[in-house]
Amino acid sequence: MGDRWQIEVDRSLCIGSASCVHHAPDGFRLDAGRQSHPVEAETDANEKVLAAAEACPVEAIMITLLGSGEPVFPPEE
Repeated sequence: MGDRWQIEVDRSLCIGSASCVHHAPDGFRLDAGRQSHPVEAETDANEKVLAAAEACPVEAIMITLLGSGEPVFPPEE
């Protein structure tokens, strides 16, 4: 069985660039205020969702392993 992820968007950082929607249209949506949010807060590990997090110009997307809370993105330094 593959990893499951918890997806969060720090809405205080989100600038509404929509790069997350571009990279993972099934994973993210912008609301009426142009703030991003995950379509599902929990998801199977997914390269498109990871690409969306990596492409966010303000690193507003956090991905952690469901259960352990271990960071997937941004990685711990």
